[in-house]
This record gives sequence, structure tokens and C-alpha cells, in this order.
Amino acid sequence: MTVKAQHTPQMSVEEFEELAAHVAKRFDAVRLEFINGRVGIEGMTDGNHNTIVMWLMRRCMQSRPDLDLYQGRGLRVEKYCKGRARPDGVLVPAAHFAGQGEWASTEGVLLVLEVTSYDSYTDQRDRKEKPLAYGDAGIPFYLLIDRDDASVTLYSDPAPGEGYRRADKRAFGVTLSLPEPLGFDLDTGELKQYAG
Repeated sequence: MTVKAQHTPQMSVEEFEELAAHVAKRFDAVRLEFINGRVGIEGMTDGNHNTIVMWLMRRCMQSRPDLDLYQGRGLRVEKYCKGRARPDGVLVPAAHFAGQGEWASTEGVLLVLEVTSYDSYTDQRDRKEKPLAYGDAGIPFYLLIDRDDASVTLYSDPAPGEGYRRADKRAFGVTLSLPEPLGFDLDTGELKQYAG
């Protein structure tokens, strides 16, 4: 990964949180994020997108019932908490987020999941900005399920300022091994039917 370019933020984190709270009260289907100093609208999900998230949730529950997969959980990402993201899935020890507010620390997060959406921003957001933000935040693994090219990519070995040092990309249909501390395999064959 390359080091991210610095941009002049569109607003402060405090202004973003106020805007995000206001939008959430008025529009149920709109989710805002603040990554690399820019406000973004998280893509609208469809049935296949949601089914993929549920697929991973079932796999986690079967293999690791001691872990919870949260959907749409707000995380503080990027150095010095200057970013806010809402991954499609956040895998943590059971009850990890109990008592935390809307935007939680990434400490203790084991894996974040993103499933590509069919919008014009998915390439920039899911394939470029988020690996940098999640790796910079020290999240051990980022799993990208890319419906455009029917692949899964497991990003690992996070490095501050660099994102992730490793990216293991596989086509749907292979078994992907999730290393410790996760320690289980994902048979991605079922995902072929949800690529469209």
C-alpha cells in the first residue's frame, strides 16, 4: 500500500459527528462516513449485499461463537481519531462494544468487513481509502468481498501510515483461511450466487 495523500479536511470531526447525527435522525437509509478528511455517503445495500454479510455472520457463529459480528458499527479510524467509518461488519469478542457510544475505538477489533456496492464511489472508498484507514487504525484484518470481480481479499499486517502490508486476493469458490487470532476457514463457494 502507498502512503495516503494528505487533504485539507472538509470539516472538523466534531462538525461531522453533528452532521451525521442530524442526518441519521432524518433519513433512516443514509449512512455518513468521514475518511481522509472527506464526508462520504455509504452506498445503499441490496439483498445480495445483506445476504453476504449474513453469510459471514453465520460462518463466524459456527466457527467462533465467542465472537460477535456487528453491522454498521461506527468506528473511529485514522490517526488521532480524525476519521469515522461504518463498516458492513465489525468482528470483535462477544459484548465488546457494550457501554460504548456511537463511534467506538478500534482497539480490540479483530476484523472489518466491506462488501462492494454498485455505486460510483465503491472503487475509491472500499478498495483504496478503507484499506489505508483500517490498517492505519491497527485493525488486524480487513476482508473485502468484491462483487465486481467475484473475489475476496484479506488484508493483513497493518502498518501505521501505510495501511496493510499484505493483501491476499482469491476468486469466489476457494477456501480462505483466516489466521489467528481468528483461526477458521471460509468456504467462499456460496458467494458465487450473490456476485450479481
